[in-house]
Amino acid sequence: MTTATTSAPPVAAGVPRLDVALLAVAISSVSLSAPLIAATAAPALAIAFWRNALAVGALTPVAWFKYRARLRALTRREVGLTIGAGGLLALHFGLWLPSLSMTSVASSTALCTTTPIWTTIALRLRGHRPPAMVWAGTLAACAGVVMLTGVDLSLSPRALAGDALALGGGIAAAGYVLLGAEVRKSVDTVPYTYLCYGTAAAGLLTAALVSGADLTSYDGGTWLKLAVLTLAAQLLGHSLLNRVVASLGPSVTSTAILLETPGAALIAALWLGQQPPALAYPALLVILAGLALVVRASRN
Repeated sequence: MTTATTSAPPVAAGVPRLDVALLAVAISSVSLSAPLIAATAAPALAIAFWRNALAVGALTPVAWFKYRARLRALTRREVGLTIGAGGLLALHFGLWLPSLSMTSVASSTALCTTTPIWTTIALRLRGHRPPAMVWAGTLAACAGVVMLTGVDLSLSPRALAGDALALGGGIAAAGYVLLGAEVRKSVDTVPYTYLCYGTAAAGLLTAALVSGADLTSYDGGTWLKLAVLTLAAQLLGHSLLNRVVASLGPSVTSTAILLETPGAALIAALWLGQQPPALAYPALLVILAGLALVVRASRN
C-alpha cells in the first residue's frame, strides 16, 4: 500500500513528444487487432497464445544479446511484478476473446473497455487521489465507446456469462497497465516486455491445452494473419504502450486505449469494406475530449 498523496501520479510537464507519437502508433497498431482476429480462422485461446509466443520469439535475439545482463540483474520485486503483469495480460486475453463468441460484440467491447475506470479506482484504493477531472474524462471516454458500440445486454445465461468474462477482461487489463507502470520505473521496455509476454504465453498455452483448442492445424493464410497480428497488435501495439506508460502514466495510457474501438471500426471500413456506424466520428470526438481532460488533469 502506498502512502496517500493529494493527486494521481502526474504526467510530467516535459513529456517527450516522441512518447506522444509512439502512443499514437501503438493505438493505431492495436486497432488492427479486432479486424485481424475476426478474419483469423483459429480458436480464441490459440490466437491469444500465438500472438504472445511469436512476440517472445521475435524479442529473444534482442533480449539475450543486448539485455542479458539487465535480465539477470532484475530484483525479486521486479520479477514478481512483471510475472504478475504477464499473468493479468493472459487473463485479459483469456477472458475477453472467448466472450466475443458468447455475447454480442457490442456488449463485449463496451464492457472490456471499462479498463480506465478500474485503473482510476485502483489508484484511489492505493492511496492516490485522482482529480475530479480525471474521473470526468475517464467516464466521458467510456461514454464515447458506449456511443459507438451500444450495450446490447441479453438475459440468456450464455450471454450473461460472456458479459461477465468481458468485464473481467477489462479489470485484468487495468491491473496489467498498473503493474506495468510500476515495473517500468526501473526496468527497460525490452526486458519487461520479454518476461511479461513469456509469462502470458505460458498461461495461455496451459489454458488452450486444457480446453482442447487446436494450436497447429492452420493453413498458410491463417499463419500469415497470426504473424501480422503479432507484429502489429503485439510488438508495435502492446510493446509501445509498455514503452510510454512510464512517462504518460497509467491513467492516460488506459484512457488512450479506448481509441482502439473507433480505430478498429475505421480500419474495418477501409480493409473489410464494413460501413462504420453513424456514431463512429462523434464517438471518436467524445473519446478524444475525455482523453484530453485526463491528460490535462494529470499534467496539473
